[in-house]
Amino acid sequence: MSDNDDLVDRLVHDAVRGNPAGWREIVRRYTPLVRSVCHRHGLAAADIDDVTGVVWLRLVTHLADLRTPAALPGWLSVTTQRECLAVLRHHARQTCTDEWDIADTRPEPDAQLLELERRTTLRHAIATLPDRDRHLMSMLFRDPPAPYTQISTTLRIPVGTIGPTRQRCLGRLRRNPAITALITAAAA
Repeated sequence: MSDNDDLVDRLVHDAVRGNPAGWREIVRRYTPLVRSVCHRHGLAAADIDDVTGVVWLRLVTHLADLRTPAALPGWLSVTTQRECLAVLRHHARQTCTDEWDIADTRPEPDAQLLELERRTTLRHAIATLPDRDRHLMSMLFRDPPAPYTQISTTLRIPVGTIGPTRQRCLGRLRRNPAITALITAAAA
């Protein structure tokens, strides 16, 4: 057994017993090995950092299982290679969308302005309704709408009257002059 093997053996035994100095020395000595394997696989800096962290985590989990402490450098090398290959496989599965021709589905500014005008008009029209009807409409216009049972409890009205009350509210809103103007403009 060489002096280096004796040193590795001592470091592994110290680390297995939970000695922080043993762990620090293992990490200090073998981080260059782990990072060099990552570089040979062509990983980006962030991936190298990730793989290095995963390899040290694997070592914490499996160090006590290492039969021959002198085999530590080889174990680290093989584990690092496996993690590098896993990262490369993961990157290969990701699809690059930079070159895809994706249509801009955002509405035109004029359409956005019209939608804002419609919403504002509707909000003002709803504000003219009686309190109970205004609360009912606000609960129904939520996304998602409040369930009828919640509306019934909140407004203290029977579930069976919610639909007919809603219809009467919508009729009042349709008769509102500002809403009528919007409906007429949309039909033109």
